Amino acid sequence: LVAQAQTIHPSVRRADLALAFAKLETERARAGHLPTLDAVARAGGTRVSGGNSPGTSSTLSLGVQVNVPIYSGYSVQNRIKETLSLEERSRNDLDAARRAVAQATRVSFFGYQSGQAQVKALEAAESSSQLALEATQLGYRVGVRVNLDVLDAQRQLFTTQRDLSKARYDVLLNGLRLRQASGTMQPTDINGVNAMLVK
Repeated sequence: LVAQAQTIHPSVRRADLALAFAKLETERARAGHLPTLDAVARAGGTRVSGGNSPGTSSTLSLGVQVNVPIYSGYSVQNRIKETLSLEERSRNDLDAARRAVAQATRVSFFGYQSGQAQVKALEAAESSSQLALEATQLGYRVGVRVNLDVLDAQRQLFTTQRDLSKARYDVLLNGLRLRQASGTMQPTDINGVNAMLVK
């Protein structure tokens, strides 16, 4: 999951595109030493008035223009240094984005696993509290328990049920956080959680 998140998370993809752009800028700066070739086209016309044959004459010329840089005062070298620095910064940003996504995914994953274990433990505690309440109620009916014992058992059951509901809610949230941290969240994930919360 971490390796997938380091590839598909939007912040990693954005940093990866920034690095690719920085590399292109470096290549463009290095091309500053190379000659350039341009196609040149000119069209013109003149109107001739007077004389024996008034009218217009038109001219069309096509050509190729070669520009060879001879000396640019180190501007090309300085531009290359600048783009290399920007490229290195983009590479560092990409590494930082990957590390941040990996860390957030791991934290969310462990939180999700811990929450699931807590839900299982509280489900077992709920069953135990339910049995304890039933036993206390039976003891009250036969006269070996007092009303306070029944109320304490009920309070313990309700407290456990409250903690179980909160733990289930936390598992749902941690599942969403895990999907968000790994970059795999979809709108259907939210709809599914909403449907569960309505029940």
